Amino acid sequence: MADLLMPKATAVWLIDNTALTFEQIADFCSLHELEVQAIADGDVGAGIQGYNPVLNSQLSDEEIKRCEEDPSARLVRSTTDLPEPTRRTKGPRYVPVNRRSDKPDAIAWIVKHHPDMKDSQISKLIGTTKETIGKIRDRSHWNITNITAKHPVMLGLCSQADLNTAIEKSGGQAATTVDQVSSINEMP
Repeated sequence: MADLLMPKATAVWLIDNTALTFEQIADFCSLHELEVQAIADGDVGAGIQGYNPVLNSQLSDEEIKRCEEDPSARLVRSTTDLPEPTRRTKGPRYVPVNRRSDKPDAIAWIVKHHPDMKDSQISKLIGTTKETIGKIRDRSHWNITNITAKHPVMLGLCSQADLNTAIEKSGGQAATTVDQVSSINEMP
């Protein structure tokens, strides 16, 4: 289950509106007990407005009452039927500006060593346009004299697993070890 959205604001609300112990609040909010005590003393988070965990379906009133009556009990978050958010995994990843100039080198390596790979696969793997791939294939790229074929994994533009998957999809033989990858890089 995901962490609380605003743990300090939730702690402020629990301190102000309940009779829970600092230990219970710290455990629920994933804070240190001394930090919760500092919030209660006003040393930390003086301007933080409380975040009601009951209105946000993180706790129920019954759960708060149960833990107020038993100081040794721990607060249990309410369960939700909403699905957990998933991370985006498809498509090109962000490449820093200073690494974008390496993309043509990676494209040249793929075109040289795996000419049967489709432009759409290369585009998805490296995160570039089909137009750029086409210009590198037919050697009409504006900077073709300065482009040298370099392994895309070594440049940090994709992972070896993603490269292997793309190569196998295109019908080629994927490199399995780092030694094979480095020997491929040394090929003329």
